[in-house]
Amino acid sequence: MLFGAAMTSFLISCGGNEEKKSSESTTDTTATTTTEPAPAPVNTIITTPQNMVIVRHKVSDFAKWMMAYDADDSARLAAGLHSYVISRDEKDSNMVMIAMKADDVAKAKAFSKDPHLKKAMQKGGVTGAPTVKYYTMVFQDTAAIDSKIRTASMFKVKDWAAWQHAFDSTRALKTDNGLMVRAYGHDPDDNHNVVIVAAVMDSAKAHAYWSSDLLKQRRAASGVVGTPERVVSSVVKRY
Repeated sequence: MLFGAAMTSFLISCGGNEEKKSSESTTDTTATTTTEPAPAPVNTIITTPQNMVIVRHKVSDFAKWMMAYDADDSARLAAGLHSYVISRDEKDSNMVMIAMKADDVAKAKAFSKDPHLKKAMQKGGVTGAPTVKYYTMVFQDTAAIDSKIRTASMFKVKDWAAWQHAFDSTRALKTDNGLMVRAYGHDPDDNHNVVIVAAVMDSAKAHAYWSSDLLKQRRAASGVVGTPERVVSSVVKRY
């Protein structure tokens, strides 16, 4: 009887250990298969209006000009100007385009007439008179992309609201034709003057689209006046 009781106690004890091991195994498996929730997608679209200044001018030596430009950053900051993108024209690498964010358009315009700026440009080897344009960007896509080629199209429209509605409703056509819209907006003092900045994702498609009847029809339907001025450049520095 004592032997039987001992065996029964031993078997019960083994069974308990097996159940405990089984429970621990299940717990470990559950812990291993638990996954973290996927992070929420980052919104890269900005629709808060942003004032920007776009300057184009020619330089005699790009490397020399770049050094002089960066050295004068404190003067631009004092005027509420923040360097954003530097690019060089596709056809003439000495033609430079500078995009800057502006805290205040009035201060930016005053800075463009400051004698200090003229001296700084001369020091950097700027040749000829620069072209300066002011815009309020109402759409920006800040997503990181591989292409560094940009096109800026500047033109007039009959009515801003009508043009914007037509443009937004057919924006996918640009993507289908090798272009990705990065930003668009209008002159802060005259919304009939419009600019579109796009990334060139497929050069062959983009050039074919620019000369297509489809684009001409879209321009006419949206109220574009005349032929747009188009600049194709390559981004060399982002701030």
